[in-house]
Amino acid sequence: MRIAGEMLLGASPVRGANGTLRAFDPAQNREIEPAFGAGGAEDVERACELAEAAFDAFRAAPLEVRASLLEAIAENIVALGDALIERAHVESALPKARLEGERARTAGQLKLFASLVREGRWCGAVLDSALPERKPLPRSDLRSQKIPLGAVAVFGSSNFPLAFSVAGGDTASALAAGCPVVVKAHPAHLGTSELVGRAIQKAVADSGLPEGVFSLVIGAGNAIGEALVAHPAIKAVGFTGSRRGGLALADIAARRKEPIPVYAEMSSVNPMFLMPAALESRGAALAQGFADSLTLGVGQFCTNPGLLIALDGPALDRFIEAAAQAIGQKSAQTMLTAGIAAAYQDGIDERARTAGVTRVADGASSDAHCAARAALFKTTADAFLANTQLQDEIFGPASLIVACRDIDELHRVAEHLEGQLTATLQIDPDDHALARRLLPTLERKAGRILANGFPTGVEVGYAMVHGGPFPATSDARTTSVGAMAIERFLRPVCYQDLPEALLPAALQEGNPLGLWRLRDGELVRR
Repeated sequence: MRIAGEMLLGASPVRGANGTLRAFDPAQNREIEPAFGAGGAEDVERACELAEAAFDAFRAAPLEVRASLLEAIAENIVALGDALIERAHVESALPKARLEGERARTAGQLKLFASLVREGRWCGAVLDSALPERKPLPRSDLRSQKIPLGAVAVFGSSNFPLAFSVAGGDTASALAAGCPVVVKAHPAHLGTSELVGRAIQKAVADSGLPEGVFSLVIGAGNAIGEALVAHPAIKAVGFTGSRRGGLALADIAARRKEPIPVYAEMSSVNPMFLMPAALESRGAALAQGFADSLTLGVGQFCTNPGLLIALDGPALDRFIEAAAQAIGQKSAQTMLTAGIAAAYQDGIDERARTAGVTRVADGASSDAHCAARAALFKTTADAFLANTQLQDEIFGPASLIVACRDIDELHRVAEHLEGQLTATLQIDPDDHALARRLLPTLERKAGRILANGFPTGVEVGYAMVHGGPFPATSDARTTSVGAMAIERFLRPVCYQDLPEALLPAALQEGNPLGLWRLRDGELVRR
């Protein structure tokens, strides 16, 4: 499939008339052809008009049509073959094997949501029968279900050009809910975005659905994204990126005449607690696993282990020595963009200048362009508690060890933490009592708690939570990965004494959709 440098406004390919922009090859330090026409406010207006016009028809389409659309998108993306992997590799410098895995994940999550749509539990159908003889007052017939919010704006992320981008989890879950989607392409992945966008566009057309079910807009700077969030047709936003970017969009959404939810995944340092028995018995193995996790994908994961918390002493000294050796064998690698690489270097330089912080390990240098060397720092609990900037995420392969004098101090550090996507416990059986004491704090601080693993890697499933308290996300009640992500784009509606002929199919007496429903407090399939 040819890359033409065009936006996709519904069924129409459109070349933006507001200047040009090009993707960038960070490995070769050069711009990539072709030039893309940048869109403007008029293109956002058109995409949003189409999405608004498509909403009622799309949400009313049979569930099988919606599920088949998601499966067709997955099939079309896979059918792009090597062309998609090659373009994504050039635009991101990510290894082709990693991108092939990411494509499989993208297709897999689309199929997961197709299965979820067919199963119908997400409708949340509830029926409370009328009680006309109840005293002192009768009860009306009450029935409720969840319906989609409306058109959703999705922002592609920098670090996952497929799985968190044009056809990523935000798009998949929004389409599954019955919401049209307008995607703002990430400027680092323009060609990849167009290829995937055309795959979605074709699936929409082949499904016989209104063209406004999907659009892709492209633009330089922040203006086009701000216009998208501000547009009255948009009813929710999905975003993965920096804290500054997420908060800026949330501010725009809050200042609208009709404020809307922004589901922003923003920043996390993913604390890992090295409990005493585990650190003593297997510190060297933990150090190797930590170094591998820290440098995976050049540290460009939102679940990167950016903070280690442990008791000071000989066991921690041995861990640091082993970690320094393991990290020293990791060569500097190319980051996603030149801007990200520069920000990473600024971040580790600033941390190295911070009072009370010592640099204890560095990765090996290389001659790669836009490269990042791993960096490991150490500080005391006192210094960490006194300086909130030590909680700031450095996006890349950097981590900070906080050495605590005793368990009470370790707990104070845990209580001091901001909201996180993950928290990890490295524990042996002798640590269980300490871990049990720590768990209530971690439940308040994180969306996912791991034991004896590493946080990089997020399974797409029914139980997964990829979210967490602010500032990890803008809404701790949600997840951006897994089946529960659909909940972000639904709202409940109650129908009181509506005639059978007017009830939605999910709430009709005969249960024509065959759903599991909560009927008079009992979960039944009738």
